[in-house]
Amino acid sequence: MLEVRIDKFLWEIRQFKTRTLASDACRNGKVKVNHQLAKSSRNVVVGDVVEIRKGAVLYELLVLQLPNGRVSAKLLPQYVEDRTDPMQLEMLQVARSTTVYRPKGTGRPTKKERRDLESYFDGEF
Repeated sequence: MLEVRIDKFLWEIRQFKTRTLASDACRNGKVKVNHQLAKSSRNVVVGDVVEIRKGAVLYELLVLQLPNGRVSAKLLPQYVEDRTDPMQLEMLQVARSTTVYRPKGTGRPTKKERRDLESYFDGEF
């Protein structure tokens, strides 16, 4: 049976930008395999359920197939099935909607812009 280390697997399926970040997440207890905390050296096989905590969201993935290398985003459904609870994804959308975006290159907000932002979030607007 083919096996792959969990840190390498998470990097290959694009859950983390680097393998170091994936192993750090394992070390900090943010990755579970079959409901058990996973060290970065833990092997993953087909059929395992991988849980990843990123911020407030808990992602749950079912391993369908093990990749030979880093996979393009289009091919991800061949390798993992996303079983993340819709409520978790809704929390992510709420967190994104409360963030204030400024166009690139505009610099720091002026004092007036900062006051407007603060009053908006305090409910005065």
